[in-house]
Amino acid sequence: MREAASRTIRIAAALIDEEAGRVLLVRKTGTRWFMQAGGKIEAGETALAALQRELAEDIGLEVCAQDVRHLGCFSASAANEHNMIVEAELFHIRVRHAPMAQAEIAEAIWVSAADAAGLPLAPLTRYVVLPLVRTL
Repeated sequence: MREAASRTIRIAAALIDEEAGRVLLVRKTGTRWFMQAGGKIEAGETALAALQRELAEDIGLEVCAQDVRHLGCFSASAANEHNMIVEAELFHIRVRHAPMAQAEIAEAIWVSAADAAGLPLAPLTRYVVLPLVRTL
């Protein structure tokens, strides 16, 4: 059990969409995989606080707690760290926002779920998030 915990990365991530149904995906500098904006939860930090911090740092998005809906906790293989698992507290946010790729983000794009399926996607995005998009 301890070995599995050491292979797990706890993150907070956001399924961000807009009225037209497009989703926001980001790609970190030096990687090829598109994924949800978000990041690691620091010691003593709540998942929501981590999400708010990461969104502000990475794409310039400030969100209020009342604008965020928790979707659940999901796991998948990590896209950028070999033999690791991400455990994601996933939140939904619907916004009108022009993302500003900053910090460790190389690219931030709005795409339809159908177009996203043709991109190189992190496993969490491909197998968890895109199916959720269709239910929102």
